[in-house]
Amino acid sequence: MTPLQTVQAAGQSAQIGATMPDLSLRGPGELDLFGQAMPTKPDFSGLIRPRLELTHITINPQVVETLKADGSRKIELSLSQQLAAGWTHYFIYETLIAAGFAAVGLVAVAGVSRKPVLKMTAAGIGFAIALNLGSVLLSASSTPKVLSSVKTLDQLVGVDPLTGTPHSHTKPLPGVQAVVLGDSTASGDGLPLASGATAFDRACSRSAEAYANDLATVNGWNVLNLSCSSATITNGLLGAQVLNNGQVAPVQMVEAEQATHAKVIVVSVGADDVQWSIMTRLCVASTVCNDKVSGAYFTQLLDSFTRSYYQLLGDLADLPQHPAVLVNEYYDPFGKGLGCLTKYGMTAAKANVLVARLGQLNKVLAQGAQAFGFGDVQPDFAGHELCTDDPYVQGATDPAPFHPTAAGQLAIALADQQALPDLTPSPVVTPSSSASPTSAVALPARLNRGL
Repeated sequence: MTPLQTVQAAGQSAQIGATMPDLSLRGPGELDLFGQAMPTKPDFSGLIRPRLELTHITINPQVVETLKADGSRKIELSLSQQLAAGWTHYFIYETLIAAGFAAVGLVAVAGVSRKPVLKMTAAGIGFAIALNLGSVLLSASSTPKVLSSVKTLDQLVGVDPLTGTPHSHTKPLPGVQAVVLGDSTASGDGLPLASGATAFDRACSRSAEAYANDLATVNGWNVLNLSCSSATITNGLLGAQVLNNGQVAPVQMVEAEQATHAKVIVVSVGADDVQWSIMTRLCVASTVCNDKVSGAYFTQLLDSFTRSYYQLLGDLADLPQHPAVLVNEYYDPFGKGLGCLTKYGMTAAKANVLVARLGQLNKVLAQGAQAFGFGDVQPDFAGHELCTDDPYVQGATDPAPFHPTAAGQLAIALADQQALPDLTPSPVVTPSSSASPTSAVALPARLNRGL
């Protein structure tokens, strides 16, 4: 009956209380992550162990400013202290509730037995409090110390084995001027691979026509494209990614750190984190797409992505070379005309729901980039959506539906190119003699033809 106690730190809200008593003398507690219960990574001594519920994540510019001002060490200390204090407060309330029930029972007994009410009640309450506190001290005395060692809520359940950082065999790459991180949009999924592609290039669907290559050509840069199909922030950018061929791709951020003189990092990520491709297929197959169940599920995925995204932004801000960072938002693949998709069950109402969800994702991407002082840009595919005569998007029967075509990759490159001069710090690179960083005329010939 004792209410869980709420603790907050760095945009994370959790409630802490106790599990049901266990007969074992040592074991894990319980963490409820948005309705999914799992054992905690650390074990606790005693019969009574903590139960935590992660209830809400709020990431906004104010939270980011707090993180910047206080620093990670103070935030970690704050969370540790609050978890331990929350546990203590929980048992203070529990003891008071136990004493209240004891008082009611003792008053009733004293009335029936006709014994002095105050004397009997006071003695009984004192005994109940002593018994309660003694039981807690004996069965859960070490719990505050364990909770005080928890720096982030994620440490309570450990790290996904895929998100561990494998050893990187990449040597420092001082000759790289720019790095691209991200998912299949950046890798060029569905487009031709480069001749001499490595096993990782093939498994990640890295194309010779990806926008990273266009930026390299126009600027005379050596661009390191680390993007990979199906990459998410936790399984790809900040953690290792298992590929379709069974290989484990190195962590993109770890590889990016080897580019010790890179002045620009371009990021395209988020669609796989919120399972936009799956959402699209479900939407097409369903009667409607804006049902409350799928809406709530998308909101949960977006909340989780937001949290990971701000961690990524923080890691980018901490890179020792302090590169300029540009975040790519997602394009609208549908537009107004849907004639080529009606046979698959797509309607204007369904497309509106999907585009609205992309808009929510783009809002998170933009707000995060702006909060950290990074650049952000949304490529414009207007007039070149899926069902137009000259689409920048691959169709339903193409190798990678809804992904950019070669012309779409060029459009992304153009949007990035136009945003580069406004980034801080400005890229310090030496363009080729025929290239101008801010001129669309200097882009490859196929870009001029495509646009």
